[in-house]
Amino acid sequence: MSQTDAALSARIAAHFEESARLKLAAAAALTEPVARAGSLFARSLKAGGKAMACGNGGSAADSQHFVAELVNRFERERPPLAAVALTTDTSTLTSIANDYEYRLVFAKQLRAIGRRGDVLLAISTSGNSASVVDAVQAAHELGVQVVALTGAGGGKVAAALDSRDVSICVPHKVTARIQEVHLLVLHCLCDAIDHELFGPKA
Repeated sequence: MSQTDAALSARIAAHFEESARLKLAAAAALTEPVARAGSLFARSLKAGGKAMACGNGGSAADSQHFVAELVNRFERERPPLAAVALTTDTSTLTSIANDYEYRLVFAKQLRAIGRRGDVLLAISTSGNSASVVDAVQAAHELGVQVVALTGAGGGKVAAALDSRDVSICVPHKVTARIQEVHLLVLHCLCDAIDHELFGPKA
């Protein structure tokens, strides 16, 4: 192996090790809020509510991933669950951004389709995305509870939450590491929702 290959391999191995260490360290801090969030989504869905999700960039992809697992299936066969990603309708997103401003792209959709008893998953790695902060505020106006999935201390999103909401804040500042934990949290939420609604997996 060349010196260049060895250095690159060591760099890649370091990423794996750092990600693994963070996941283990985050477990103690995040297990309880993730469990509360899973129960919150399950209660809403059982009562006829829906899950909504929003975020930008990689967090938009995470929003869509979460919703796909609910609408289709996670790890078991079960009925589809009501969920909507607010990141997917390009005509709606671009018309709001063009006619008003980008920060309203999620808030206006929430005001159109959000109902009391629904739950919003608001994802922002920095916690400071203006469009996600506005979505949290719109959710509160509608009686929609919020699960905030953030990092780097939670930022403005965490500050906008109220006592009925759930904050899941990854204790790290590097975006890539935060996103890696976010994906694990999303899978934990999907598993918790299925468990709460349908019992232990056979």
